[in-house]
Amino acid sequence: MTTTLLKEIRACKACKDFLPYAPKPVLNFSTKSKIIIIGQAPGIKVQKSGIPWNDASGERLREWLGVSVDEFYEPANFAIVPMGFCYPGNNGKGDIPPRPECAKLWMEKILKTLKNKQLVLLIGQYSQGYFLQDTKKNNLTETVKNYQEYLPDYFVLPHPSPRNNIWLKKNP
Repeated sequence: MTTTLLKEIRACKACKDFLPYAPKPVLNFSTKSKIIIIGQAPGIKVQKSGIPWNDASGERLREWLGVSVDEFYEPANFAIVPMGFCYPGNNGKGDIPPRPECAKLWMEKILKTLKNKQLVLLIGQYSQGYFLQDTKKNNLTETVKNYQEYLPDYFVLPHPSPRNNIWLKKNP
C-alpha cells in the first residue's frame, strides 16, 4: 500500500499550473515510520536534489533531533511529509506558502498508512494551522511557547530555517 501511494503522490501533477518548476513531489514515509515530520514545502535546493530537508534547515533539524543523516533518512524512523510536496516559488522576500492541493489530496491517505507513529512534529505555521486549527494560538511564537498543550498528539516547533535566526535567538 505504501509503495503504491508513494508512487501515486510522486506522479501527482495537481498544481502544475501554479508552480515555477515542473512538479517533483519530495517526501518519504513507510508504514513503519515512528516519527512523522510535517513541515512546510521544499525549498529550491531540496526541489532540485529531490532529497527532503537536504539544506541548512535540515541540518539544524537533525541537530535539534540529535540524529545522524542515516537515521533521519531511514523511513522506519521518520516519515517526511510536508504540507506542500513541491517548491512553491519565491516572492522576493522568501518562499511563498505551500500549495494547498497536496494536503487536501493526500494527507489523510498518508496518515492512515502510518500505523506505528509515536510522535508527530509540526514544523512551522502551515502544519500547525492545518492540524491544530482552532486550538493554535494567535501566532507561531505563542503556539510554540505553549507546546505542552498539544502533547502527546503533536510537538510543535518553529521552522529551523536560517531565516529564523533572529526569532530563535529571541525564543531559545
